[in-house]
Amino acid sequence: MTSQERELRREQRQRMRMLERQSREASRGPLDLPFLLLVLTLTVIGLIMLLSASFPSAYNDTGNYFYYFTRQLAFAAIGMAAMAAISRINYERLRGVTRIALAASIMLLVLVLIPGIGISHNNATRWLGIPGTSFQFQPSEIAKLGVILYFSDSISKKKDKMKTTRYGIVPYVLILGIIAFLMMREPHFSGTVLILGIGAVIMFVGGIRLAWVGLGFAGVAVVAWAFFAGIIKYNSKRINIWRDPLNDEWALDLGYQIRQSLLAIGSGGLTGTGIGKSRQKYLFLPEEHNDFIFAIVCEELGLIGATIIMLLFAALVLRGYWIALHARDRFGSLLVVGITTQIALQTFLNIAVVSNLIPNTGISLPFFSYGGTALAIQLAEMGIVLSVSRQMHAPPG
Repeated sequence: MTSQERELRREQRQRMRMLERQSREASRGPLDLPFLLLVLTLTVIGLIMLLSASFPSAYNDTGNYFYYFTRQLAFAAIGMAAMAAISRINYERLRGVTRIALAASIMLLVLVLIPGIGISHNNATRWLGIPGTSFQFQPSEIAKLGVILYFSDSISKKKDKMKTTRYGIVPYVLILGIIAFLMMREPHFSGTVLILGIGAVIMFVGGIRLAWVGLGFAGVAVVAWAFFAGIIKYNSKRINIWRDPLNDEWALDLGYQIRQSLLAIGSGGLTGTGIGKSRQKYLFLPEEHNDFIFAIVCEELGLIGATIIMLLFAALVLRGYWIALHARDRFGSLLVVGITTQIALQTFLNIAVVSNLIPNTGISLPFFSYGGTALAIQLAEMGIVLSVSRQMHAPPG
C-alpha cells in the first residue's frame, strides 16, 4: 500500500468519525416541546374519554367496568416507552429496515386473507391474532408505517428522477396498487383510502410532476362521483343512508348507528352533558368506544369541548408539517410529512363519518379510539417525528 493510499484511507476514517460524532450530537439535541406536549395532551384526554365511553359496554361484555381502559392504558405505556426510545436514536438508522417493513406489511395483509388465519368481525376480515390469547391487531396499521418508511427512504434518494414516469410513478403506484388490492379484499375501504392518500402526498412532496397530481385528483373525483351516482355498487346502501340518515326505512338496520351518533352529537349542545354523563354510550350507540368515540366526546363535552379537541389535532398537524419544513435532510422531511398526513387524514375521516359528512367507512380516531396496537404504533410514529425534530439544527451530513 502506497503512502498516498494510506493517507486517503486515514482521511476517510476521519470523515466517518466526524459524521458519527455529528450524528450522536444531533440525536442528543432538544426535543420539539410543543409537539411533545400536544401528543401527551391528546393521549391523556383520549384515555379519559375512552374510560368514560367504554365502561357500560365493558361491563356488559366482560363484567369489568375497566376492561377496555386498562388494556388501552397498558398499550399507551408501551407506546410511550417506544416513543421515548425512538426519539433518542438517529432516524437515519430507519433506512436499514424500510424494505423489511414494507415486505412484512404485504405478507401480513396476505395472511389476513387466508381462510382460518384471518379473524372476522362485522362481515370484514381485517385482523390477525395470536392463538390461545385475546390479542388481535390489524395489519393495515403496520402497512401505513411500512409505506411511510419505504416511500420516504426510496424517494429521498431519487431527487430529479421523481419527475420521470419510470422512476417516480410506476414503482410506487405498483406498490400502492398491490396493497390496495389486498385491503379491498378484506374489505377495508377507509384504510385503503388512507394508505393511498399517504403515499400520494409523499410522492407529491418528493417531487413528481404536477400533471400527475392533477391526474390523481381527477381520478379520485371520478371514482367519488361514480360511488355517489350509484354507478359503482360497492356498499350502495351506505350511500343511501348517508344521503338520508333519518329515513325510517333503515332506522333499525344499517342506519341505526349514524342516527344514534347524530343524537349523541345533538344532545351535547354547547357545553355538553358532562364527563361520564353520556346517555348514548349505554348500549344505544354501537362502537361508542371505538370508531364513534367522537360522538360521545361531543355529547359529554359539547361543541366547545369538541372544538378544543379538533384544534389540538390541528395544532399537532401544523406543528408536524413545521418540523418537516425544518428537517435536516430530505429523508427526515418525508418521514414527518407521511406520519403527519396519516394523523391528519385519519382524524378528518373519522370526524366526517361520525358527523355524517361522508358515508360510514369504519375508521378510528387517533389517540382516542380503542385499539392497543394502533395506539402503540401511533405513539412510536410520534417518536420518529421527535427524532427528526432533535436534528433540525444539526449540520448536514
